Amino acid sequence: MAAETLAGFPRRFEWVLDDLSALVCGRRVVAEGWGLRAELVAPLVESVRQMVVLVPTPEFRAHQITRLPRASAAVAGVSDPALAHRHRWERDELVAADAVVQAERLDVRVIRVDGSLDGEGLTDLVADHFAAYL
Repeated sequence: MAAETLAGFPRRFEWVLDDLSALVCGRRVVAEGWGLRAELVAPLVESVRQMVVLVPTPEFRAHQITRLPRASAAVAGVSDPALAHRHRWERDELVAADAVVQAERLDVRVIRVDGSLDGEGLTDLVADHFAAYL
């Protein structure tokens, strides 16, 4: 599952670029999402300092799974929800680990999201990063 997910990112990234190009008006854009991988974005920016990679810790993902209805709904309707949940968890762990490896390889800052910051605090952290490098 992880290999299939990773292999699909480049194709889906093209769709993201199409969507973003419709929004771009000569200003910088902040985009966030599962498929915005460091190795795909880095060739498109002037400097890797113009990007950060947010990666949830396993503890934060566990918190999300227990608190967000959409997180548990993803395995609804399958014959073995516990097995599907475990496979999804393992896939997400592998994809997150690969995101860190790829970002570090490119010298892109990685911010591990562990829930210690609320949304505003995390936004401030990202804003401070950009303010320091832009």
